[in-house]
Amino acid sequence: MEVFDFTTRPNRLGQHSEKWKKSEANPDLLQMWVADMDFLPFKELRDTVRRYADEYVFGYTYASDSLYQSIIDWEKTEHDYAIKREDIVLIEGVVPAISIAVQALTNEGDAILINTPVYPPFARTVKLNQRTLVTNSLMKKNGRFELDLDQLEKDFVKEDVKLYILCSPHNPGGRVWSKEELTAIGRLCQKHGVLLVSDEIHQDLVLFGHQHHSFNTVQSDFKDFTIILSSATKTFNIAGTKNSFAIIENKDLRKRFVRQQLAHNHHEISTVGLLATEAALSYGKPWLEELRSVLEKNIEYVMDNLGTHTKIEVMKPEGTYLVWLDFSAYNLSHEEIHEKLREEARVVLNDGLTFGKEGDSHARLNVATPFETVKEVCERIVRVFGEGSF
Repeated sequence: MEVFDFTTRPNRLGQHSEKWKKSEANPDLLQMWVADMDFLPFKELRDTVRRYADEYVFGYTYASDSLYQSIIDWEKTEHDYAIKREDIVLIEGVVPAISIAVQALTNEGDAILINTPVYPPFARTVKLNQRTLVTNSLMKKNGRFELDLDQLEKDFVKEDVKLYILCSPHNPGGRVWSKEELTAIGRLCQKHGVLLVSDEIHQDLVLFGHQHHSFNTVQSDFKDFTIILSSATKTFNIAGTKNSFAIIENKDLRKRFVRQQLAHNHHEISTVGLLATEAALSYGKPWLEELRSVLEKNIEYVMDNLGTHTKIEVMKPEGTYLVWLDFSAYNLSHEEIHEKLREEARVVLNDGLTFGKEGDSHARLNVATPFETVKEVCERIVRVFGEGSF
């Protein structure tokens, strides 16, 4: 039985790592921002890439039957979602898939709704495709984000919304939406003729006993108006291999999506992406189970440490490895908060305002790194923002 190493932080300097780029000039900076894990991959994944280098000619390839079957098996086993091969559309990434969906399912000027704060490419994609962005603010209740369903319906009607992009599980708040919440969303979409794109890339990173419900499993008729987007890339930290998938059960929606995908030449996937995805889904379950335990330990430590020694309000995620931090109690400007983090604590977090106006005085912390690094990050933040520091 393979022993997984979740205690060694790989030295990624000099590897052209986007996450660690700014540390190449200043190694003392700890990079805790972009959703990229600092853990070593498991053996079968490494062996697959090595075998590719040793045995393959680096030409055009096609997706194998076994790759499709690995996706089908994973969705059934992990999420009780029974899909067929023809429902699956491979694409290089979830963000490109969002763009294709926006272009395929709406026209310029159409209103598209997102819940804010949310993953920055949602708003960017809507605006750069000349659609009208509608933001529906999440409510913070009992230490977590909740949907304002009454306002959601009002926004659907007032703004004549054509498409709703849902983040499930939610990034940056880590909410794992309940079956009841998803049912309510679906019924509103049906009532007002709104199509839905559900970004479920964090579906496998659900923690603390919570359960992810893929949107099309909540009610069988939801598949008539929904596109599911997911990938092995976030789960197994293989984003650089570039392979994701859309699950589109409605034939008309799938036809429109594929046609737009072809128009933009987004139909080809790198060979490494095809191979790495199959290896991850076929052999990665034991690694993932241990990863979840590591993430839960890291999150609990952040909650306890920052909650005890600072005035930072920490939102405990139900899924993902991303932690939403609220610095509002310090009465500092947003710029001052991030300057202190960067210049005094020497810690780089995601800027909360990139997720929407609700991110003022907030930051997003990535805890997918060995515990000793999480501990050091908390110590640095406490030195700057701890009681008595001001």
